[in-house]
Parts: sequence; structure tokens; C-alpha cells
Amino acid sequence: MQVLFPEIKPYARHELRVSETHTLYVDEAGNADGIPVLFVHGGPGGACDASSRRFYDPEHYRIVTFDQRGCGRSTPHGELADNTTQALIGDIEAIRQHLSVDKWVLFGGSWGSTLSLLYAQAYPTRVQAMILRGIFLCRQRDLDWLYQEGASRVFPDAWETFVNHIPQDERGGLIDAYSRRLLGDDELARMAAAKQWSAWEASCSKLRPSAETLSKFTKPHNAIALARIETHYFLNKGFVSENQILKNMVPIQNIPAILVHGRYDMVCPLDNATELHKHWPTSELQIIRDSGHSSSEPGTVDALVRATKAIAKRLGEAG
Repeated sequence: MQVLFPEIKPYARHELRVSETHTLYVDEAGNADGIPVLFVHGGPGGACDASSRRFYDPEHYRIVTFDQRGCGRSTPHGELADNTTQALIGDIEAIRQHLSVDKWVLFGGSWGSTLSLLYAQAYPTRVQAMILRGIFLCRQRDLDWLYQEGASRVFPDAWETFVNHIPQDERGGLIDAYSRRLLGDDELARMAAAKQWSAWEASCSKLRPSAETLSKFTKPHNAIALARIETHYFLNKGFVSENQILKNMVPIQNIPAILVHGRYDMVCPLDNATELHKHWPTSELQIIRDSGHSSSEPGTVDALVRATKAIAKRLGEAG
């Protein structure tokens, strides 16, 4: 069983201004001459942390992590203006150019898999390989599963707390109802809604419930960005058309890819991964029998570390 590599500190930090509004936090770790790999975090509205650098052998990889617009250490915090999927795709390309990277490996989970796929489809010649976890295709059915009916039947206790925050007459559109509260003038109401929204996602994220995960998700700084940015994106259907990813697979069909997905993923059900794999037959799909959605579950960690080692070997042999 593979485990995470030891924690390392970045050797470089950058503040990259990508618009009149937004400045991104970017850091680099590992081997400056190694294989460039970009960690693309989830949410949207999540952030990177020390563990984001630990899936890769630092002797072989140049590890780049960044916080997407409005979250983590990027500024301004929780900002929704000028914050769209198309802007994030442009940001990734701006980071690549800023760091003088020719081609890189994309390592993305959950929403990070969505964004990685969309970036690769826009810039296929800049992607050497992809390692994607907890695939999220951002279809209407995927949003409905988590925020209307689906996961609610697996976690009815947590769902009751989540839905009871919203009056009965607004429950036909929970994303919209939460968004109105998150954008309101009442600071206490905003924070209460943010914590409830984030707690629901945390409750579904692991096969075995985790108090540590719940605490991390509901910390005020994390919760407000996650809730505000997720509701903003999901009200806009991720700023993509229905089934956009699956309809645009030709540009990336020859990019080496390893897909890792927990069988009991209740945030992004397994059919996201199986459908993607059907449209991408050259990809390798690994279904982790004892994992949910989180990247920190042992079976998923094992698969992801093995994947980074396999890709490093493949690219090394190709070089």
C-alpha cells in the first residue's frame, strides 16, 4: 500500500495578477528540473494545502499548486465577479506561460477533474498526461444528485440538517436558495448558510465519516469561499453546456490518462468515471473498492501515488 510522500515546503511562491480583480497564489516544490505537474483543486472554491504536494516523488516532479480565483490564498477572497470556468482555463494557461512550462501533467480531483479536462480540450498540445480522481462531468444529473435527490437518500440525517436551513417553499431549488443567503447583507446569515452548505458536502465525502474533514470544510475562511463559489458556478451549470466534456473528447483522445474513482463516491457517483472512460478508451480506469470521494482515503492515496509513479516512468522512458 502506497502512502503520501513526506511533507515538503515550496521553493518558490508567486502572486500572479490575472485580471483587474484577481491575483492568484501559486507555488512550486520538488525538483525544479523535474516533470512539471499541476495540482488542480476541487470545489470550485476549495484550495490547496500541504497535502497537495505529497502525491508525487519530489525528486522526479516539479510540483505546481495554485488557488483558483476567490479561494485559498488568492485574492480577493470569495469574489464572484470575473469568476467563470473560461477565466480559470485562461488562468491555468497564464500560469504555464509565467513558469515557462512547455508541457505538463494535470492532476485534478472532483471539480479539479472537470477543469483539467476542459483545459486539456482547449490546450491539448500543452498536456503530457492526466491523472484524474473523483470524476465530475458537471452535467445537470450530477448537480441534481448532490443538491436535489440522490445522495440525500444515502445520508438522510445530514440531508435533513442541510435542507432544514431553507424554508419549505424554497426547497425546489436549493442551490438558488442557498445562493441568495450567501449573497445577502446579513453577515451572520451568510456564514450560517456557508457552514451548512459546506457541512453537507463534507458529510458525503468519505466512506467513513470524518470529524476532521467536517472541521476543515466548515472553518469560516474555507466555508465562505466554497459555498459562495460553488453556488455561483452551479447556478450557471459550471459555465459549460450539457455534456460539453463528453462531446469534445477528440482533442485529448491520445493523451495518456489514469482515472481513479471510489466505488462508493457519493459526491460524484461512479457513472461519471465510467461514462468518461467509454468516451476515452485509451484511458485507464481504476475503481477503488473501499473508497468514497476524498483523495485522502487510503485506497485512493495508494492508487494516486502509484499513478504518479507510473506516469513519471512512462514519460521518462518516452524522453
